Amino acid sequence: MTTQAAKYSVPGPLLALGNILRFLLKSPTSAFGLLVISVLIVVAIFAPWIATVGPYAQDLNNTLAAPGGAHLFGTDELGRDIFSRLVYGTRITLTIIFLVSIVVGPIGIFVGTTAGYLGGKYDTIMMRITDIFLSFPSLILSLAFVAALGPSLNNAIIAIALTSWPPIARLARAETLTFRSADYVAAARLQGASTSRIILKSIVPMCLPSVLIRLTLNMATVILTAAGLGFLGLGAQPPVPEWGAMIAMGRRYMIDSWWLVTFPGLAILLVGLAFNLLGDGLRDALDPKQMNRR
Repeated sequence: MTTQAAKYSVPGPLLALGNILRFLLKSPTSAFGLLVISVLIVVAIFAPWIATVGPYAQDLNNTLAAPGGAHLFGTDELGRDIFSRLVYGTRITLTIIFLVSIVVGPIGIFVGTTAGYLGGKYDTIMMRITDIFLSFPSLILSLAFVAALGPSLNNAIIAIALTSWPPIARLARAETLTFRSADYVAAARLQGASTSRIILKSIVPMCLPSVLIRLTLNMATVILTAAGLGFLGLGAQPPVPEWGAMIAMGRRYMIDSWWLVTFPGLAILLVGLAFNLLGDGLRDALDPKQMNRR
């Protein structure tokens, strides 16, 4: 019986993931955030089938058409379908989120864990560099980097990534200071484990839950920063259907054609709110006190 039960047992990571999903779905707010992000991913994958026309298709005989009929969200000054451009814009948003995350996460964890574990002058130097980055608002610092690199979507992603790692580094350092004096770390040190092995095998896994939560909460800021750069003309360049750039193009006609800025603005608001709600839910789901109650 024991062998048969072990054969059909669920692996630990999948079981933990299932527990987290169940916890998130119990909360209406986190379930809403998870639903919105899931819809965003589905829309991005199936954009060619969901969009009514191509994002760059122009109908100069039907410019600034109000929502309704053949154009669910209306058209812009060039007759392009707003709904289709929003649908394809989800791909750009997810691309920004993914690329920023895979850059910010490793950099923040590396700087924070090494500074917290090694201490001394290295810790002081790295934290002072981190403080310099934190002393500037992320949008202002991103503007400076994009101004130096040149306006484009790729440079905007690089600029956002370069300004988003300091909070992750601070959090990872605080977690490392807590774990570096733990018994299991001392045991690994006595067994002759190298510094890099202790950091990678013993400390980084303990920091990952907090870093994941922080990354999720930071996504709203990343989306707003990318939209702000696009609005100022330093991010995605026309005719790319990025939501911030769409608002920038539509602001000249917003008094009479409100839909040009309303629907992209609602998309930014909804996705940013969803990531915040999901981050709050993950923070509760990964809380050890909450885990003990389950």
